[in-house]
Amino acid sequence: AEGGVDVALVCDDDGGGDVLGIFTETDYIKFSTRRAASQTEEESASFIVSPVSRFVTPADQIVAIAMSDTANKAIAAMQDISVRHLVLADKVSADNKLLPDSKVRGVINMQDVMSLVQQDERLSLVSLSQKYPGLGNPMDQMKEQLRSDANALARNPETAKKDVIRIGTGVLALATVGLFLSQSQWLHEHADLAMIATFVLGYVGIIFEEVFEFNKAAIAMLMNTALWTIYADYYGSSAGTASETVLEQLKEQLSEVSDICFFLLAASTIVEVVDAHQGFKVVTNLITTKSKKTLFWTIGFLTFFLSAILNNLTVTIVMVSLLRKLVPREDDRRLFGAMVVVAANAGGVWTPIGDVTTTMLWINNQLSTIPTVTELFLPSVVCLVGSLAFLVNQVEEDGSLEASSLPEPSELAPRGQYVFWSGIASLLAVPIFSELTGLPPYVAMLTGLGAMWTLTDIIHMGEKEGEGLRVPAALSKLDTSGILFFLGILMSIGVLDKSGLLKDLAIFLNENLPSQDIIATVIGIASALIDNVPLVAATMGMYDLADYGTDDKLWQLIALCAGTGGSILIIGSASGVALMGLEKIDFLWYAKNVSIGAAVGYFAGIAAYLAQNALLHGGLMGGIVPQAVAAVDFVPTLPGVM
Repeated sequence: AEGGVDVALVCDDDGGGDVLGIFTETDYIKFSTRRAASQTEEESASFIVSPVSRFVTPADQIVAIAMSDTANKAIAAMQDISVRHLVLADKVSADNKLLPDSKVRGVINMQDVMSLVQQDERLSLVSLSQKYPGLGNPMDQMKEQLRSDANALARNPETAKKDVIRIGTGVLALATVGLFLSQSQWLHEHADLAMIATFVLGYVGIIFEEVFEFNKAAIAMLMNTALWTIYADYYGSSAGTASETVLEQLKEQLSEVSDICFFLLAASTIVEVVDAHQGFKVVTNLITTKSKKTLFWTIGFLTFFLSAILNNLTVTIVMVSLLRKLVPREDDRRLFGAMVVVAANAGGVWTPIGDVTTTMLWINNQLSTIPTVTELFLPSVVCLVGSLAFLVNQVEEDGSLEASSLPEPSELAPRGQYVFWSGIASLLAVPIFSELTGLPPYVAMLTGLGAMWTLTDIIHMGEKEGEGLRVPAALSKLDTSGILFFLGILMSIGVLDKSGLLKDLAIFLNENLPSQDIIATVIGIASALIDNVPLVAATMGMYDLADYGTDDKLWQLIALCAGTGGSILIIGSASGVALMGLEKIDFLWYAKNVSIGAAVGYFAGIAAYLAQNALLHGGLMGGIVPQAVAAVDFVPTLPGVM
């Protein structure tokens, strides 16, 4: 085109004309950068002969606009998403994406749109002077036209709905602030209800993030502040200001949450550094399947076993990073990412170092190593298989893995191998370091990050082109808002624990449920909504080791249920929360597409454990039948308990 065209639509070659993606100068720059980073001549040459579909912006990520939309809307879409090209179609979705039955008509760029705007009769000076003859100043005519456009927009039902949400939110915020400032006697007398209401409102805001258009990190931070303020100034015998006891509790909770946040920060950075050096080739070279269902099961079991030796949060970060290379389509990657959460939580249950709740029970001597591994392994596998067998039905074979951004299998350069194995060693050393020194895991993870930082500085010493492969570059790519969201959620859960509300919930369950097995099951379901750490901590305080000894069925079942129950909702586990930040998955999508499958695996795992325990310790008839009878008797009372 001799420089006259800077974009191309890429279609399939089967004669159907379906659009596979769009190839712009940005995609070409990415292609050139990746080719320049090739470690061998063979790998560099593979880029030249690879199909262009491997390097395009996929169809599900294309920003599109309808033929009937205005030029102003096109400019706004380009500015919001920072793109220079829009695909024109006969119809598009509300978020400017192509629909399955959309017919593509062409492509426009920013220059085309600006040219149209300049010719737009609504904005031409002649047209404005004719429309507003009483206004002599062109600027006044322009302002009047803008007011007219704004009024027309306000009459739109969608805009009216957003205005109602904004006004309602503002009124609620002002009422809340006024209630705090008034030192209301009602607030002193009903602080527990105020805390519960604040928590519920905050979670509603997080769940319906897409509707309210509020960032979930901001909601979590505001919820955290509101809960701690109510607890410090109004709860119990508080005199209106935070006491020394509350301040100590705040410091203690911040210390615990900071451990997790620093752990997440360090683990994410190590993974990013390994990825920058193409270290995951060690794994991806072994994955050659182009079948999405086969890949689904492969990634599931790989995640399951990795999370048993690492922790499930770290494995989730690693596997999601890997999926970005293996699965090009965003919708597919969401489902694969959700599967990783389910597999990581199931795999973390059966070893003392895999899941934080199992680790808590292990450290406090409720569990020991060998019985935990031998008696929880089979139920964990059943949980995994049950969930994956249900979820794999949503995977459709469409050949999209051909567009994977992975190069053909090739030998990893020595530098990449050093960085990969050093990164893996840093992650694997975390539980060993913590066990030998007694220091918390985040110290070990930060130590590993320091070692990786030093290693990459040595490898790239004196290389200007290696700046993008060092730790500072990796840190700049991290999702800070995701970490702040994590901080806000865990601090909010912590104040509910400090206030004793979670303890009251545990006692209530103990008094109203007919058996310890059903209590553990309900705790697992509750952990889908409320963080499992304080729930398990409250349960540990309810039952004495003198009554329920080490490796008692109660402790093993709590470890299984609390670990796998968190997969039912995306906010129920650290892995799920991390996935929300990494892949921008919202609560409702997960609940609609994944929750039922996760619940199927959850109950299958519990059934497998009870059957195994009955066979090993109590006999099948003596172990399971009484539990089944108790469950049947309990079902009619369940609505009242809830």
